[in-house]
Amino acid sequence: MERIILFDGDCNFCDQSVQFIIKRDPEGQFKFASLQSDRGQELLKKHNAPEDIDSFVLIEGQQCYFKSSAALRVCRHLKGWWKLTYALLLVPRPIRDLVYEIIARNRYKWFGTKESCMLPSQEERRRFL
Repeated sequence: MERIILFDGDCNFCDQSVQFIIKRDPEGQFKFASLQSDRGQELLKKHNAPEDIDSFVLIEGQQCYFKSSAALRVCRHLKGWWKLTYALLLVPRPIRDLVYEIIARNRYKWFGTKESCMLPSQEERRRFL
């Protein structure tokens, strides 16, 4: 099953999250694309994503997940103890998404924005769409 993560390419927190996922996904299950990229926009339209999505999306097969559901579903596939966070899906989504929204709304203020892109290794480059 294809798993694609769409992320805010301008956000330091989002970039660090992508690096975090890459380090804990040695099998390379996840592919990545910036929300701002043509490919990212194409995927959002294909999956009828809400127009106000601006931080983190997981496309898993034909399903599209947003906010805390996307983040927790990603954690489920990571190496190590991170997969245990998947149990947080038992918390009602409005509560999970409230916490997610607070972080997402403040991510530029708390973590800043990127002035340049990272230079991925040759192996990592294959994971970006």
